[in-house]
Amino acid sequence: MILELEGTDNRARAGTLRLPHGNVPTPVFMPVGTQASVKTVSNEELYAMEAEIILSNAYHLYLRPGIEVIKNAGGIHSFMNWKKNLLTDSGGFQVFSLAAINKVNDEGVEFQSHIDGSYHKITPEKDIEIQSAIGADIIMCFDQCIEASASLFDAKAALDRTTAWAKRCKSEWLRLCDDKNTKASEQQLFGIVQGGMFEELRKESAGQMVEIDFPGYAIGGLSVGEDKATLYRMLSTTTKELPEDKPRYLMGVGVPEDILYGIELGVDMFDCVFATRAARNATVFTQDGKQSLRNKSLEYELEPIDEDCSCYTCKNYYRSYLRHLFKANEILGLRLASIHNLHFLIELTKKAREAILNKRFAEYKNNFLSRYMGGKFKNVVF
Repeated sequence: MILELEGTDNRARAGTLRLPHGNVPTPVFMPVGTQASVKTVSNEELYAMEAEIILSNAYHLYLRPGIEVIKNAGGIHSFMNWKKNLLTDSGGFQVFSLAAINKVNDEGVEFQSHIDGSYHKITPEKDIEIQSAIGADIIMCFDQCIEASASLFDAKAALDRTTAWAKRCKSEWLRLCDDKNTKASEQQLFGIVQGGMFEELRKESAGQMVEIDFPGYAIGGLSVGEDKATLYRMLSTTTKELPEDKPRYLMGVGVPEDILYGIELGVDMFDCVFATRAARNATVFTQDGKQSLRNKSLEYELEPIDEDCSCYTCKNYYRSYLRHLFKANEILGLRLASIHNLHFLIELTKKAREAILNKRFAEYKNNFLSRYMGGKFKNVVF
């Protein structure tokens, strides 16, 4: 059992993930380092903000630098000098997002590299071999993600393929666990729930994943263009079908309001590229909502981004200076904004955890979102 539950508040949960590179308190936000690097942020800065687990992507690492390069370094932790836990996404979302150069069939995916145009084929078995060689602490099944507007027919077809692939992924993982030359026995494999925007399909997919039996479960295929109400409805439906004693990971969803609603619905793990992507475009999170560091109103502001924030950026730099960095196209601006946004989300989940343990999560969520979203906040009741 890798999840030890320590407290609940209605459906919200607080616990600890027991993983090879240290314990991870949950709920947790995982910074995304797609290509073995969290953009503009060093490992030491991630340690300072107490990031206990980060995410990389098997699809991208397979293409560059290549699995043999990572194996030669002794695995991903040694290769990137990361001393804490790491999760690899299987690449299912990249198959979806790069559909123009991919061909999906029951056997797997044939695709052209977006880097050099070379041709490749990945099956569920090969995907698990790739992730085993990379050496992440948590690895993901290969799945088929679809757009939010997909029909019932297409959503069911993708669900069936995802289930078939999940069975093959688990079989390959178990085979590799018996091979002392691999790291598979030290890894935890998560199944991924799909089903599009159809509640019955979500229930069906969750039931099939639970029947296959994985150490943990991910919820995929959300935040792909649907509205917030649909996102939360699909999430609420799915988490009800998943085991209480295993971790639940909501893939690719990571803005403050979605994280807090996800926690309320029983999600333990979150990741999203938005925090660093927004930061590189001068947008930062504050207690009073998102703010652009390019705003002229900040020109003479001798205050931090957020007076309540304890991150390195807020402890050392004024809004006025940060605005100057972005106006002057200085790289330091991207770094400082990224540090702030990641710290903000990590602290958000820490405070949510504390609120759950004190049976005050609903109060914490509502107070935070009332300020963060202002007049746009209308509590959703599940």
